[in-house]
Amino acid sequence: MERISGIGGIFFRAKNPEALAQWYQDLLGISKVPDTYEEGSWWQDTGPTVFAPYDNSNEYLSKFNTNLILNFRVKNLDRIVEQLRGAGITVEVDPEVYPNGRFAHLTDLEGNPVQLWEVAGTDLTRPEKTK
Repeated sequence: MERISGIGGIFFRAKNPEALAQWYQDLLGISKVPDTYEEGSWWQDTGPTVFAPYDNSNEYLSKFNTNLILNFRVKNLDRIVEQLRGAGITVEVDPEVYPNGRFAHLTDLEGNPVQLWEVAGTDLTRPEKTK
């Protein structure tokens, strides 16, 4: 069976797209969309991706009052939290360490919830490809 090879993009509406794209570039290192086809897009490191549709009544998403949370993998949660806090961003680190890693939460320039994930456990090793 042919299958996708990864997330190709995340597209969403913003009140001020230019400022929001700059915020993500400056604070999280996500390159803005190139102006020409001669420039390359942002590349992410190989790693696990969670694709999780939730029921409309799900408590987890309800506590963020949203239908979508952006989750980004990070290599060192403590270091990026320190960096963001140094830039004046409020970041809440989940005190619990889960079998799949550690998490922190913040909101972007427009109030969208963002989750940072320092991967651990079985998600550190790429499983064998399935047919």
